[in-house]
Amino acid sequence: MYRIFVTGISTKVGKTMVSAIIAEALEADYWKPVHAGELDNTDSHKVARLISNSTSKIHPSDYELNTPMSPHAAAEIDGITIDVNGIYEPGTENHLVIEGTGGLLVPMNDNDTVLDMILPNYKVIVVSRHYLGSINHTLLTVNWLQLKGYDVSLIFSGDENPTTESIILKKTGVKSLGRISEEETFDKAVIKKYADQLRPALLSL
Repeated sequence: MYRIFVTGISTKVGKTMVSAIIAEALEADYWKPVHAGELDNTDSHKVARLISNSTSKIHPSDYELNTPMSPHAAAEIDGITIDVNGIYEPGTENHLVIEGTGGLLVPMNDNDTVLDMILPNYKVIVVSRHYLGSINHTLLTVNWLQLKGYDVSLIFSGDENPTTESIILKKTGVKSLGRISEEETFDKAVIKKYADQLRPALLSL
């Protein structure tokens, strides 16, 4: 069974939409270990609204923090400390999509980052979105993952930028699984459209 960890080169690059698409494509379960902010409309809520299949299960988060900021700081406001070693993958015999919080080196506490939550058997998909500085952010993210020995792929999000994307693929040597274009809205139909498009690439991981 696939264990796919979705991370991004920054925040607001499309991780949740990509996670929903992967969950739909593989009829996989979804789990976001740490949420920070918007607890009445978390990424788990969003994914649940966007998938159409009846197989996927949304697993509860280990930490739900009240403030939309870096988890280590949000946890401090809530008077707790995130214990990465106490976060356990939910038991499931299905494929599992795990969504990270923010970028790869976002701190969970004084010692651990999102990177420390990625288990050795996870396949990692990096969501890259074009903006000024995104090449640097993408290369740094992929390089950290490669140094740790992870199986890494890319999904591009937003309008196509051929020169940016080609240099990222040349410099990293990783595979692009596809693109999620700009859409007026993301609803079940749009998620299913991309799920159908990306399914062959995802099944080849």
